[in-house]
Amino acid sequence: MHFKKNDKVGAYTIAFPHRQGTYAETYRVKDANGKTRFLKLINYSKLHHRQIDNDGQVTEVEIAKQLNHHNLCQYVDSGNIMIGGHQYACLVTEFVSGETLSERIIRDSNLSVYEIKTIAKAVLFALSYLHSQQVPIIHNEVTIQNILLNLAGDLKDLKLIDFGHARYLGQAISKPNLDELNPFYLAPERFSGVYSVQTDLYSVGVMMYHLLYGRLPWFIDISKKDNQDVVDYILVERNKKLKLSKDNIYELDDQLLNVIAKSLSYDAENRFQTAQEFIKAIDGEVRVEHQSTKREILSGLQPNEAAILTPTKKMGEGFSAVAGMEELKQQMYEEVIEPLHHPEEYQRYGVTIPNGMLLYGPPGCGKTFFAKHFAEELGFNFMCITPATLKSRYVNATQENIAKMFKEAEDNAPTVIFFDEVNELVPNRDSSDVHEMSRSAVNEMLAQMDKTGEKGVFIIGATNYPNMIDPAILRAGRLDKKFYIGVPDTEARVALFRLYLEKRPYDFGLDYQLLADMTKNYVSADIQLIVNDASRCALRQHCKITMEILKSVITNIQPSLSANELNKYERIRAMMNGETQSKTKNRPRIGFNV
Repeated sequence: MHFKKNDKVGAYTIAFPHRQGTYAETYRVKDANGKTRFLKLINYSKLHHRQIDNDGQVTEVEIAKQLNHHNLCQYVDSGNIMIGGHQYACLVTEFVSGETLSERIIRDSNLSVYEIKTIAKAVLFALSYLHSQQVPIIHNEVTIQNILLNLAGDLKDLKLIDFGHARYLGQAISKPNLDELNPFYLAPERFSGVYSVQTDLYSVGVMMYHLLYGRLPWFIDISKKDNQDVVDYILVERNKKLKLSKDNIYELDDQLLNVIAKSLSYDAENRFQTAQEFIKAIDGEVRVEHQSTKREILSGLQPNEAAILTPTKKMGEGFSAVAGMEELKQQMYEEVIEPLHHPEEYQRYGVTIPNGMLLYGPPGCGKTFFAKHFAEELGFNFMCITPATLKSRYVNATQENIAKMFKEAEDNAPTVIFFDEVNELVPNRDSSDVHEMSRSAVNEMLAQMDKTGEKGVFIIGATNYPNMIDPAILRAGRLDKKFYIGVPDTEARVALFRLYLEKRPYDFGLDYQLLADMTKNYVSADIQLIVNDASRCALRQHCKITMEILKSVITNIQPSLSANELNKYERIRAMMNGETQSKTKNRPRIGFNV
């Protein structure tokens, strides 16, 4: 610690040195009027470059200036000082006398269901405020250590603290430092560097589970593992069924268990989409049906890190179940389905049979859903593969799993192999944070993927981050075709409103075109939320779902994807298509005007 009691830091006097961390020190201080404050001293030289914004300011400090909410500590002052030739940022906020939630449960672990709900809702109110900013703020470290219980108030007066890992939505992705973060509180996609509204909400689900049962969900001993092994072990463990039981806990009902299960879903699109939706579910205003926490694409299968799935024929509605997207479906018919159905005809004309395709785009836009119905339309055998299906903690075992998978696909040809989160299976080998075992697995995958179309095997890869994939995977003879799955177009939004409303009591003459026009850039989960909220409103009024109710609900629900996120994906799309964009056009600005 640089300062001791009674030392001066600018206009503040040290009252008590609090704690020293990896890049910051914290102190209880007195201001010029004798009022107690909280001071955080941040060492610029120890910050990750993602913790500094485009203007060279500390992101945590800039975020603090913006905060004004009952469940967040109020900003007081900030500035920079030099100590021993090093630059430090000073952040001063209100001081709250209390204890962390972690300290509370060590002292007294007997929290009632009502108290757990109260804590969760207070945290969610804070997150709702953060996520509703013009540029949404993602906290990225919601844990029991970062929830401060105010001794001067009730549980509902708690504070969500420590914004050291907070980011603005749309800032460049970066993998989490597992030496600083509790991996059991991180959503699966956070290990890939992805953060979003849903990753914060996942952490709230972990907290609720932790408080309810006194243990972390899917907890395993990782004390002797390096960071790469930790990630592999945790993701494999999360493919197991999560124990959720009443255990004779007073007031614990199926609704709350279903709420926790939904919040802990492996797939972000199956979680709550907003903090407000989460709060309504806790209060019972939204009924939550039982659902598995497992990946939807693997539901009903027994997870085994060394298991290879047997190809099965996909039976279903095919493309008729996919709302809208007619241009994309027609393009797939012409470029993929017809050549696969009539290979001899195409070979006679010297036209090559496609080997595979990449589906990419923003999260929540239906890439996995589209892939499953593509397989139904095609009528081939189908294999669903995720990173946890193939990855192993043992040397060379992952390569063996890959080889077995392709052999099984060839033996059961014609087969479609669907790789979800393909960027995790074939990360760019030139990246500095790619483990040597992962590089070997990429080499094996590339070797196996060469000209699989000639063997009756078609490959689909899906990813939110095509720029993180090893470029060799996108060359001819592997994933030949690339299709962007963006937010639903107008026609798709019309179809989605019809789909979600068709089995509900709605008023005659709904203007679906107007509803679609009002929901530009809304994903399917947003539209489903709109219809659900409209249904609840109509139920309270004992009337049918009217156009007026739907329009009112739409004005109160913002799209899940911000303009910055959409612009980022448009730039990725342009890059994938070999297009050039103006370096300044539509560039999102991170930071504040000063």
